[in-house]
Amino acid sequence: MAINQNQPKTPEAVELTSDWGGLSPHLIASFYPVDRNGIRKKYNDKYVVVKAALVDPNLDVTLNWQSPFEQAGPETKAPTLFAMLQSGAIQPIVDAIPLLGDGSTGNAAATRLLQQFEGRTGITKLNSVQVFNGMPPVKLTVTALFRAWKDPVNEVERPFDQLMEWALPVELAKDSSLLVNAVEKVRGGDKDWIETVLPSQSPTLIAMTYKGRTYAPLVIESIGQPLASPIDKTGAFVELAVPLSLATLTAIDRQDWSRTTLNNVRSNLSR
Repeated sequence: MAINQNQPKTPEAVELTSDWGGLSPHLIASFYPVDRNGIRKKYNDKYVVVKAALVDPNLDVTLNWQSPFEQAGPETKAPTLFAMLQSGAIQPIVDAIPLLGDGSTGNAAATRLLQQFEGRTGITKLNSVQVFNGMPPVKLTVTALFRAWKDPVNEVERPFDQLMEWALPVELAKDSSLLVNAVEKVRGGDKDWIETVLPSQSPTLIAMTYKGRTYAPLVIESIGQPLASPIDKTGAFVELAVPLSLATLTAIDRQDWSRTTLNNVRSNLSR
């Protein structure tokens, strides 16, 4: 059979992971680059995936609900006066004020009137109603564990370095002045206008698949390297517990939740 030399070459798949033996694959998380739509993409012409066991993974969804009508009650107009009326603390003040005419009768009537305010409040279901006021992106906090049985470089160092590469900007321009870049462009520089205005490149968007659920696209908000971790005789780490803070690129709705988690779980169970 003749081989078509012009046939596009299949991208190489690279898996960076520790040797986890018989550990369930559902307990091992996979991290890989994706585009803004969460579709997997190549990294340096290769499909690269970093796998790690996770310690204490947690997903946190914060929903901002506010009560905009809280300040609509009468207590907000004269807070001190209404607090004294509701608590009964205003009674000694009224008793100390001399009334015209029959003082005893006047004081008794005032006392009865003031007693009606005690234990009352201006809060209602209406002015305590909450309204949805948006939400930040979903947060994921995990500790990615790498440990070596045979080769610390390939089982620990390389997977961690790859995560760090994805977390850091692809490139930061040396010249920070927009004016300098614009002048160079006018002088006939080889940079286009987009590169002139935005000279640096953002970090890589990634996805995380764990226990049959895929979260994408994600950004790495923080990553740590515990330098006190054990090493071998060459100085290579033999174990790293890497703290990671991830976040979705945008806030999500129920369709995003169903698309990225529930459907994946069902499809995996049906196989």
